[in-house]
Amino acid sequence: MSKVIFDISMSLDGYVKATGATPDEPLGKGGERLHDWALHSAGPNAELLAGSVAEAGAMIGGRRTYDDSLRWWGADGPTGGARVPLFVVTHRAPTDVPGNSVYTFVTDGVESALRQAQETAGGKNVFVMGGPDVAGQFVRAGLVDQIGIHLVPVLFGGGSRLLEHLGAGHVELRAAGVTDTAQATHLLYDVVK
Repeated sequence: MSKVIFDISMSLDGYVKATGATPDEPLGKGGERLHDWALHSAGPNAELLAGSVAEAGAMIGGRRTYDDSLRWWGADGPTGGARVPLFVVTHRAPTDVPGNSVYTFVTDGVESALRQAQETAGGKNVFVMGGPDVAGQFVRAGLVDQIGIHLVPVLFGGGSRLLEHLGAGHVELRAAGVTDTAQATHLLYDVVK
């Protein structure tokens, strides 16, 4: 059965972006460290990443993530040659989009992005990726089935935190899996509904 999985890498002190973000370092000074487990993966890290890509029928991200990452992703998006469709939640679609790309821009909210992604996914999982803004919208709306955290052994001491403004209510989680490697501890939680 298809699941909506919010998936992100995070520092041990709870940051998904370090301080000092620039166009050349959109994750801040040293922030790319969060993705070392995926970019230079082997063994269990590579297996986990390959399994997630194989299970993905569509992805959803925000406009900031798209703008920050397009020069590295190109037309194929974050999954490279697998070319998993990416639905970008935005207020305004960009005018300059690579031809024959995997990107669809959704300007009418996260529910619409999810509906379109699920239709495209064909029963496979939909992964919500990118930054805390879109993730927070999905979690607050109760649209997430699982949360995957790739906990990286680094302390940033500042930057952008994960899910800072969820409101007064609690979101209960239940542990669904742990894979421990030297580069990251991969945690998976079911959202209790």
